[in-house]
Amino acid sequence: MAGKFEVSTRSNGEFQFTLKAGNGQVILASQGYAGRDGCMNGIESVRKNSTSEANFERLDAKDGRKYFTLKAGNGQVVGQSQMYADAGGRDNGIRSVMENAPSAAVEDAAG
Repeated sequence: MAGKFEVSTRSNGEFQFTLKAGNGQVILASQGYAGRDGCMNGIESVRKNSTSEANFERLDAKDGRKYFTLKAGNGQVVGQSQMYADAGGRDNGIRSVMENAPSAAVEDAAG
């Protein structure tokens, strides 16, 4: 099963997207966007920038857990991962984004 982007609306009215792997697990989440167009542009940025490992920044949370962000060409963060217990899990998450994002369908639940 292929990955997919899910667009939804936050309680404050902002749009957001998540990228889910084929197994349904969220592997990347966006910031909030004021409008649907901005959210869709964010998805396109993820598709474009997820093809290069150099666009992923590997980070450590204060509690020692691992996570990553995906950055656009201008350095802006376009998505952030969940927290992982170790670097191996984080690296698997990056690989999953690289494999799923470029061809993932968009499911718009923001209706």
